Amino acid sequence: MSPVLQRIEDTRMALVSALAERNWEAIGQLDLDCRSCMEDVLSEASLDEEELRSNLEQLLHVYKDLLEVAMGERQAIVDEMTQINQAKNAAKVYHLFG
Repeated sequence: MSPVLQRIEDTRMALVSALAERNWEAIGQLDLDCRSCMEDVLSEASLDEEELRSNLEQLLHVYKDLLEVAMGERQAIVDEMTQINQAKNAAKVYHLFG
């Protein structure tokens, strides 16, 4: 396996691990590393196309999972903020009539 393809594989595995731990800081750094990997792929002419395709498809699946988890986390935050705002409004009404 070429060093570029190995780097993609290593970065993908690190992303999977960081996603499992919900380590968003690590995910952000690994995303930057993925971008760097893509630049390396574009500059490397002699890559096995099948192996490259397979690695990139696997990476794409990780990003799909990442997006689903991030959207779920975002929705959880929205729900929590809604509950906080409802509690604040209820407290205001309670103090008005209490």
